[in-house]
This record gives sequence, structure tokens and C-alpha cells, in this order.
Amino acid sequence: MKYRERFERQVVREDVWIPTRDGETRLHARIWRPADAEADPVPALLEYLPYRKSDWTAPRDAQRHPWYAGHGYASVRVDIRGHGDSEGTPGDEYDAQELADGVDVVNWLAAQPWCTGKVGMFGISWGGFNSLQIAALAPEPLKAVVTVCSTDDRYDNDVHYTGGAVLGIDMLAWAGTMLAFASRPPDPANVGTDRWLPMWRERLDALEPFLHTWLDHQQRDAYWKHGSVCEDYTAIDAAVLAVGGWHDPYRDTVFRLVEHLPADRVRGLLGPWSHQYPDRGLPPGPAIGFLQETLRWWDQHLKDTDTGVMREPLLRAWINDPVPPATSYDVMPGRWVGDDTWPSPRVTWSERALAPGSRTPVLVRSPLHTGVDAGRFFPFGNAGDLPPDQREEDGRSVCFDSEPLDDRVEILGRPRVRLRLDSATARAHVIVRLCDVAPDGSSTLVTRGVLNLLSRHGRDRVVEWTPGTYEDVEVELTGNGYAFPPGHRVRVAVSDAYWPWVWPHGERGELRIVPADSAVLLPVRAAGEEPPIAFEEPEQAPPLPVTHDEPAEVRPARLVTHDVVAGEWTLEVDPDYGGSRTYPDGLRYEESARETYRIRAGDPLSASAVSQWRIRLRRGDDHDAEIMARTELRATAADFVMDSRIEARANGETVVKRSWHHTSARTSG
Repeated sequence: MKYRERFERQVVREDVWIPTRDGETRLHARIWRPADAEADPVPALLEYLPYRKSDWTAPRDAQRHPWYAGHGYASVRVDIRGHGDSEGTPGDEYDAQELADGVDVVNWLAAQPWCTGKVGMFGISWGGFNSLQIAALAPEPLKAVVTVCSTDDRYDNDVHYTGGAVLGIDMLAWAGTMLAFASRPPDPANVGTDRWLPMWRERLDALEPFLHTWLDHQQRDAYWKHGSVCEDYTAIDAAVLAVGGWHDPYRDTVFRLVEHLPADRVRGLLGPWSHQYPDRGLPPGPAIGFLQETLRWWDQHLKDTDTGVMREPLLRAWINDPVPPATSYDVMPGRWVGDDTWPSPRVTWSERALAPGSRTPVLVRSPLHTGVDAGRFFPFGNAGDLPPDQREEDGRSVCFDSEPLDDRVEILGRPRVRLRLDSATARAHVIVRLCDVAPDGSSTLVTRGVLNLLSRHGRDRVVEWTPGTYEDVEVELTGNGYAFPPGHRVRVAVSDAYWPWVWPHGERGELRIVPADSAVLLPVRAAGEEPPIAFEEPEQAPPLPVTHDEPAEVRPARLVTHDVVAGEWTLEVDPDYGGSRTYPDGLRYEESARETYRIRAGDPLSASAVSQWRIRLRRGDDHDAEIMARTELRATAADFVMDSRIEARANGETVVKRSWHHTSARTSG
């Protein structure tokens, strides 16, 4: 990593309040800009998040916002209404109020005397989501977007549902995380010592767990269509640089955006990365000079400078070379390839029956704990994030292996598996994993896909299965760029359980598959001459001097235990978002979390998931705020059952204690 100490333009930082259209609520912003910007105006760049610029994202913000400012931009970090230091109360994720406020911020920035009137938006995850969503509202000053690890489809490619199935591991975990995050107080240093406690009480009194809303909408309805830019790609006028990683769950968005947006306004970049900005150097690498690459985008679209970025291939993608299974890789071997159109004429579909000539139905009845080796839904670059050797998972599934490959086979895109099957129950799931099996038998997960059979005819409807009836269904797997080497086998593993990624239906079922009438379809990319693709080494502004504590208790990142007598499997997860640290202004931020998932053999109604959080913020002797949050999800045959609670304390005294109990009928989950 190269740290840039000096820039062409001197950088100043200021904190300001930005008004919103309601005339009552102001959003708190931190602006880095050239000191001479009022004499020589610059475009503005906006990152707009609920994750608190004063503490949680402060180290990341220090890496990039001053860097952009030094290169001639006003780089702006804004806390969303009801979060961080902004006024108001928190709402649902990406709600109409959040997006309207975002439009107000864009227009306010464009009107400042130090701004040229042109604005760009960027962000990762939440900030990448709302960058696209605000671009679809088309505020006139917004000319360009860089969206990283985000989605265009809030229903089928987010943390709530996958393939129409309830995403148990993050439906619960992220709802629990956001309950804790939304409970955090504003910083007295920014809002005033007399205001922070009343503001905090107002937030806490307005809280409603996201989980209730998410499970009240189990099909793709108007709730999920809101904010899903895939509903109307033509609404986006801004130029879009879409960035994803092969170890990020949102990577398919890049494929869809480069396919559906005009080629003169979009470029896609898919690397080996996890759910992180590609310059941060967190596993898996290699990291790239991402700030320099985005600067080319901004200069092209906000300063009308021909940087050559629009002469790059429409899609630049990393093809992973084969690797032994591991839960982390410092650097993935591979290479960059480029395609000028998507779908690419260099990618053709190779179809192979799962077992040619075998027409006898094969029984699929997986143990309910199949999936404990799935890895983290959101890999963040931690040591235990990625899936381990899949041999145990394969043993709990029905596997169909190819013959050893004669030649190297490269894929780029979304594989599909077509299954001729029957379900013994009206409600069932089918999960397909694509694995690379080495000669020693080790099994590396390449990609996977899920289908709730209730949603096989569309995510907006529920169609129960008629047992005793065979149908053809297709499972689309998440995209990847991967090279299967000679001598290895391609494995298709099929299961009807995948806990805790997929919440089980209420009754135990089984599937029967006709192998000869079922097939895997691989998007094989032809070998040939590639355009030269290279990036500069990562460069950032100097890091924020934050002191990180060693954890008081060393806990496994992921721990699987099996009570043999009770037949119960437990997965305990430490999400490890950073632990305890102290900031240069004296703020001490303490954070610990634990997720626990349990299920008993043969009993799908035994499934339960719990998220527990403790957060404490202290500065000096007169500011001490603490939050405890707990969220639990379980289900009966008829309903999902949710119990949540928070307790907030200021200087040792309880400020608010709240609890919620909510049920949602199991319409499709």
C-alpha cells in the first residue's frame, strides 16, 4: 500500500449541516475539499450511509475522501437521517424518505459556491445501493456513480431472500445488526452536550425491527420493487461504474448492469474480492489501485476529461485459477480478461446431462444440518469467512461428477442446472453447488444456487407442488470466473437442505431427480488473445491513527458443535466487524456480537437463530453510552416468530428498554 502525503491541492475539512425539504430535519456532513475551491470550484462526490462517519466508517473514510479532495474534488460523507449525527429518526432501509433526503443532498452540494454543479455518488453495500437508487430518481446534478458490492434487485439478490427462500443466516443476522446499529446515539462532540440525549431518546422511541417488515413480505411485491432499479434500468441517466467481487453475494448485479445499461454509460469490474473496497488489501487479493481507477471515472464524467476509461472493455473480470479449499486466501491466482459486450460472444453454453442414460430416479433427502460448511454469506476478509473443503457437505448431498477433464475449462457468468424432479411435499427447496474436485478428492466450492420450489413459476407468486408429479425446474447459480484444470472433475451436488443459509420449510420432505433428464449448463469462455488489463498499485490517504485492542476473550470465528445424544447441531459465528478501538479524538468504541444457529436432526421446526450485540461508546468521564440488543427468529408450522429487545444506558442509567414480539404467516418461507 502506498500512502499519499502530498497532493496537488491543499485539503481542508469541515463539518456542516445540510437541510432537507421538510424544513425541520438536518443531516450532518463531513466535507473534504480543496482549500481554494471557492476560487476554483470542483465537482462534489457523495457517500451517504447510516454507518456513522464519526466512528464506524471513520478509518475507511480517511483512506479515500481526503485522497479525492487532494485530486480536485469535494468529497462528502453524510449520515442518513436518524443515524450517526444526523437529526430525525431512523426509517426502513432505502425507504422513500432516505432517497428523497439523498436527492436534497445532491442538489444542495451542486448549489455550493465551491462546486461546479456536477455531483457523483459512490459507496459500497448500502452506499452502493442508494447510489443506484438515487441515480434512478435522476436529480439533474448527478452525473456519475461508482457502485461497489451492491444490488439492483432488493428481493432476489439481497440479505433477505435467495431463490425465493428465506435467507436464514442474514435475514436474522442483518436485522439484528441494524437494530443494534440504529440504537447508537449521536456524538455529543458534534451535536452538542445538551442535545445528544434527547436526540437519542427520540431515535430509540421510533425504532421498529426491520425483521418484522421483511418477513411480512415473502414474495416479490411492491415493497421489494421499491428501490430495485432492475424494474426500470432506463430511469438511470448517470454513468455507472459497477464493481463486484467473486466472494461477494451481490456480484451478479455487475452482469445485469452491463447488459441492460447503455454501453456508452456503463462499465463493469469483477475481481477476486470479498465485500470490501478493492484497494483495502483484505483477503482475498490481489488489491488494485481502485482510487486511481475511480478517479479516471470521475474525471471522465464530471470534468469532461478523456481518461480512456470508456475505451476499456465493457466488462473486466478476473478468472480465478484453481485453488485447494480454504477459509481464506491472501491472494487468489488468476488473470484479468475483457469483454466488449455482455452477453459475450466468447461465452457459449456447454450442456451435459448429470448422468447420461440413467433414468432411475435418485432420492435426495439431506440431513437438515447440510450447509454448516457453507461459509459466511458476507465475507469481509476475515480468516473464517470462506467455505472449507466441501467433502462433508458433498457427503450430505447427491453428487454427479464429470469424468476427469482433458483440458482446462474456463467459465465466466452464471451456471445453470436444469432438474427433472418430483417433491414428496407441497413445499420444498432445492440447493445446487458446483464444485471443483481435485484428484486427491478435495472439493472446492465454485458457486451455488437456491430455488424455493414454491417460487419456481415466479418470485411474485406461490405455487405449491403436486406430489407424484415430475416437472422441469431450473436453478440459476451465482456468477463466477473460474478455471477447472485438466485432471479435475466438475461436481454438481444437490441437496434439499442448506442450514442456516436457507430456512427450512415446516415439514420434512424429499426429492426424486431423474439424472438423464437433468443437466448442468456451464458458461464456457473460449481461450484467445486478451486485451491488456492492468491497474496501478493501491494508493490511499494516510491512515487514521486508530488504536485496536486485543479481544478480552479469543473466540472462534465459526464454531460447529454436535450434541450427538440430542441430535442438535449448533453454529456459532463471531461476525468480527472490528472489535474495540480508540479514535484520535478520544472516543472509545467497544463492539462485540455473536450469532447462534441451531437445528435438530429430522425436525425442521427446531430451527432457531439468535443475534446478540453489545456496543459501548465512551469519551472522558462524562459520556458513556451502552447498547444491548438481542433478536431471535424461530418458526411454527404456520408462522415465523420474532422476539427482539434493546436496552440503552447513559452513564450507567437506563435510558430506554424496549421489547417486541411479532409473527408473520408462513406464506412461502
